Amino acid sequence: MLTFAEFHGNATTVLQLRRAVAAGRLPHSILLSGPAGSGKYSLSLMVTMALLCERQPREPHADGDLADFCGECRNCARIAESVNLPALVEAAVAAREELRETDKKETRVLIQTHPDVLVLPPDPPQLLVKLGQVRSLIHSIYSMPSEAKRRVYLFPSAAFMKEAANSLLKVLEEPPEYAHIILMAEHPGELLPTIRSRCAPVRLGGLSTAEIEQLLAARKPEVKPQQRALVARLAQGAAGRALEFDLDAYLAARTDAMVLLRSAIVDSEHTDLFKTTETYRAGAEGQAKTQGMLQAMAGLLEDLLLLRSGTPDRIRNIDLARELGTMADGVSFAWLENAVRGMDAVYSGMRRNLLRSLALDSFAESMSSAR
Repeated sequence: MLTFAEFHGNATTVLQLRRAVAAGRLPHSILLSGPAGSGKYSLSLMVTMALLCERQPREPHADGDLADFCGECRNCARIAESVNLPALVEAAVAAREELRETDKKETRVLIQTHPDVLVLPPDPPQLLVKLGQVRSLIHSIYSMPSEAKRRVYLFPSAAFMKEAANSLLKVLEEPPEYAHIILMAEHPGELLPTIRSRCAPVRLGGLSTAEIEQLLAARKPEVKPQQRALVARLAQGAAGRALEFDLDAYLAARTDAMVLLRSAIVDSEHTDLFKTTETYRAGAEGQAKTQGMLQAMAGLLEDLLLLRSGTPDRIRNIDLARELGTMADGVSFAWLENAVRGMDAVYSGMRRNLLRSLALDSFAESMSSAR
């Protein structure tokens, strides 16, 4: 579990939150927004630990004391057990699958490693916060805390079902004095305006490429400088994404995406294209592979757009700058728009379980014919 001192970037925002906790002025409803991987969930857990820590340590500061947490007391230790959220959600989903069908439908994923801290992640498989989860919050929030002085509710995602969002509104209007609700979102616009208006906005900005490179050099010294430079661009300012970035998987996906681009822009011979697309089979593994390739494709198309716009210094795939520059000379803005629409069509086909290899062949052909 990170400490406040180890949280990289957004120092002013972190100081403001720590100062608010120390002064007892932390808003009861917070909307914490920022890019994926910027540390929203980690920071929310740290703020929660600072609120509930039994020892309540304080760090002197020129503008007022800063709240901290010991990381060792019973409250801190149990809250820290929630740090690996994906593993906890996976275990909760597996436990739900063991229930009877009638019980399974009524059971929602809730993570609670401390009796006064409830994490409400998006519920699989739709990955939406559901009404049953918000009802669990409502059921407990009006009861006094059982072991700490406060109750804290964390929503790691802003993807709410409409009924769930409407039910949460009632709580946000008049939350109990001892309760805090922290909503996390990549973009505030994901939430209803009525929810946003009831929350104090807190924003985590992306880090600069240089800051990400420094972080990788300190935390992952085994990564080569050229790889650090590439990951720093691909992470889009998100420290967490940079530290967890699977470069080998990305490069494999990007290699396939480049085959599609070359077949559409450079090479009319589709032998390599068909060899590549026939490897995209059905099943969960094939779906994950297709999503990875499409994400890489989206980044490549954005780089082509930046090159066409005369801003080559902003591209992400810097190791392919020369080849992408040549490709950009051969396409138009209209072609790029058509390519994005074709990519959306592949996503739509995946939701309808269309054969992925044929969908990708069609995507490549649509890009080729649009030139």
